[in-house]
Amino acid sequence: MTTDDRPDLAAMLHRLTRALVDAEHPVLAANDLTMWGYTVLTALATGPTRTQAALAQAIRADKTRIIPVLDDLQERGLIERRPDPGDRRVRLLAITPAGRRVFGRTRTGIRAGEERVLALLPAADRRTFLRALRTLSDVDVAATARARPSG
Repeated sequence: MTTDDRPDLAAMLHRLTRALVDAEHPVLAANDLTMWGYTVLTALATGPTRTQAALAQAIRADKTRIIPVLDDLQERGLIERRPDPGDRRVRLLAITPAGRRVFGRTRTGIRAGEERVLALLPAADRRTFLRALRTLSDVDVAATARARPSG
């Protein structure tokens, strides 16, 4: 396949993403989480304590959109909000031990599904695919695409 006859990247990634998201729904439901709830727990479990505004920026969500998600997670004891000692108007978010347990179970289930998909590739291709995907997901691809002239 040449670059001229391959589907666009977005088209290929969309099909893969759709399949992965569909496979995640039962895992999320079994752990009583929404995708946004899991996204918040992931950010808090794998990163520093954050303000609500910093969390929204990190997960690329509108800060007003995540308030109901944060309220739900807090009511269920999965996260806590504490006043920032430096600015009591600001709330710092942290995952609780119960939140870590739910996050861990959910991530384990999601990763098991991902491994079934990745198993379709030979080991060397799997490593290359994951390395390339990590590289592309860690950069601002949209800004890079706008900055470089095509052709």
